[in-house]
Amino acid sequence: MSDLKRLKPGKRMSQGVIRGDLVYLAGQVAEKAAGRSVREQTAEVLAQIDALLAEAGTDKTRIMMATIYLADIATFTEMNSVWDTWVVEGATPARATVQAKLVTPEYKVEIAVVAAI
Repeated sequence: MSDLKRLKPGKRMSQGVIRGDLVYLAGQVAEKAAGRSVREQTAEVLAQIDALLAEAGTDKTRIMMATIYLADIATFTEMNSVWDTWVVEGATPARATVQAKLVTPEYKVEIAVVAAI
């Protein structure tokens, strides 16, 4: 286990795990913007991802894969309006976006990423 570093470990899960030159972030949801628009939730989630990547010693330009879960796929365009201003052109990750029932109806978007350090 000495080759693993955990970011913000908790009783149930860590917010991220670093192994070698990779960081795996847990799915991030919006706590402050819970119940608000997909636009607001996406902005909060991406800010959380920025902070966790910085803690791991990397940034969004090093994200290799993103998985986005939307409670309602009809909000795809709304989520992308925030995503598209956040990602760096030329450094966009591979990405999957799916509709999924999230843990509580207040959460409308969850994003998990894997990045290089």
